[in-house]
Parts: sequence; C-alpha cells; structure tokens
Amino acid sequence: MKSILENRPALEATVMQVAEVAGYLWEKGWAERNGGNITVNISEHVDDEIKAMPAISDVIQIGTTLPNIKDCYFYCKGTGKRMRDLARWPMQNGSIIRILPDCASYVIIADEVVMPTSELPSHLSMHDYLIGSGSKYKASLHTHPIELVAMSHNPAMLKKDVMTKLLWSMIPETLAFAPLGLGIVPYELPGSVKLADATLEQIKDYDVVMWEKHGICAVGLDIMDAFDQADVLNKAATIYLRAKSMGFEPTGMTDEAMKEVQDVFHLPKKRPC
Repeated sequence: MKSILENRPALEATVMQVAEVAGYLWEKGWAERNGGNITVNISEHVDDEIKAMPAISDVIQIGTTLPNIKDCYFYCKGTGKRMRDLARWPMQNGSIIRILPDCASYVIIADEVVMPTSELPSHLSMHDYLIGSGSKYKASLHTHPIELVAMSHNPAMLKKDVMTKLLWSMIPETLAFAPLGLGIVPYELPGSVKLADATLEQIKDYDVVMWEKHGICAVGLDIMDAFDQADVLNKAATIYLRAKSMGFEPTGMTDEAMKEVQDVFHLPKKRPC
C-alpha cells in the first residue's frame, strides 16, 4: 500500500522527526512499555490530494468541541503503541487524522487504522488553544522524565515556581533554553477531563507542565523543540539529585547570576528571578 508520506518530503521529514524523538525517549528510559504520547499539527503540509482522501475509519468523537482545529490534520502516536516501535515504523505505530467540520469528531485517513492515543482530547485541547492564541507551536509531547517525576514526589516542590527557580539555578542553559520554566498540575487521573483542563490552564503560561507523580507535557515549534525543553529541565533535575546524593544541598546560581542570563539572552521575564 502506498504511504501518504511518499513524494511528500516536508510531511515525511516531520514524521521522521517524530520517529527520531521517539527513539530518544526510549533510550532515556522516559517511555516504558507504551508510555508517552506525541501529537503534531501537520496541516501546513496537507495538499489537495490529501484533503480528498477518504476516511479509513468510522467517525470518532473527541469528547469536546474545539473550534480552532476545524479541518486540521494531525499525526498522532497510536494508543498502546511503544515509542521504540514508533521510532522504527512511525506509520505503523501512529496515524494521520482529519478533524471534521463539527470540530467535535475526527476520522483516520492514513496509513492504517491505528487509533490515536487515549489522551488525544488533552493534546487536541492544547492545539486548539495554541491556534486560537496565534502561537506558531505545532507539537505536543507527553513523556515520563525520571528525575523530574522523582522531584514531584516532594510536596515542597509543587508550590508555584519553586521547582522552576531551583532548576533554572542548576545550570545557565536551563534558563536559556526553558525560559518559561515548569508549570505544575496536582495529581489527576491520567486521561481525565480534569487533567486536560488543568494542563490547558498551565500551558497558557508555560511551555512545559509537570503532572505530579506522572510525567510532563510540553509544547513547541516542532516535536524536537518540545523534547529539547523537557530534556534541559530534566538535566537540571539530574544535577540537583546527584548533588543531593553526594550528601549536600547544591547552592545553585544566585538570583543576580540568573538575572544576568535573562538580560544577556533577552529572555522573557514573566517570572523574574
């Protein structure tokens, strides 16, 4: 069967970037079994031939109405699929969906009937917000960074921006490459409406959101951008925890040093040091 990616280099590059990131997630131990999800808005790569493609699935309800994603197209990791398999065979472990005009349902159009992640409503809600706010972000990522999840088991770290400031202070690159810090969502049932709603509120101010005792959700210009932000934050968490394991509390950068990084790199200062 001919793949939708054939003779579409831009679309193929986007999907292969997803495959590359999926491999990184598995190698880092952030994607045990079928853990984690990826959704990318590919609408900019859709041509008239794709728009005319028939559905290969029944109509599937999203569970909510999202007016800003009307007629959009997304590549989605499949539910129950493993990141290590998606890294090798992205179109057998993910699918491309079309949002229908009612903005409340979708169909799968390619390549196979691989049902999207069970957390699709959360992902699509974020994309709906991003489009509505005029953002250029196209990708959303959910994964389980080990050290960040470990830190979320400490109630003191769950107060607003406590973890953000600590992580920023561990290494200058964290502030430079994750300048909005880390939002916090108290524990909610995975896949629940409450989790989706709470995440959406945090995404309005942060690019990366910590789900207490679960994982993170990140958005970015593309899937590599979303991954990079999670990666630098988790590197900072690793530095912190390794210092603690050596028997001392890391001093971290001073407020003055962090402010200097913000000034020199012209970083956003919604939450100044």
